[in-house]
Amino acid sequence: MKKYKELLRVMLAISIIVVGVTHFVIPEPYVKIMPPQLPYPLGLVYLSGFYEILGGIGLLVPPVSQAAAWGLIALFIAVFPANINMAVNHIHLEHIPDSPWVQVVRLPFQAVLIAWAWWYTKPSDREKQASIIPKSLIPKELELE
Repeated sequence: MKKYKELLRVMLAISIIVVGVTHFVIPEPYVKIMPPQLPYPLGLVYLSGFYEILGGIGLLVPPVSQAAAWGLIALFIAVFPANINMAVNHIHLEHIPDSPWVQVVRLPFQAVLIAWAWWYTKPSDREKQASIIPKSLIPKELELE
């Protein structure tokens, strides 16, 4: 698994960035699954989308990648009530199979996402870590030990 750690980092980063962008492009499904007790559902959808994009980019910037991973963990926990709301209230979304089974299976998947992000809370090998900026441009004092 260690062999694929950086490939999986890029996969998580790209996936979470794409999902974050969809919060702005098609926010309606996210608004639909928001628990009704929460205020400003559209604003919260945009906020979570912003932090998903930020977290995905952060995973690929070595000096902040560990903080980004912690932020994604917090975000995955924060959006969990929407997944619970969807499962408990059997909220149907277009292009997602309308099955209580599918809605319930989504719940433990959140733990998989948390574990995946957790993997990146530990220091990584600077030379091997995936980065969107050339490592030669990262000042030594910003490197994490």
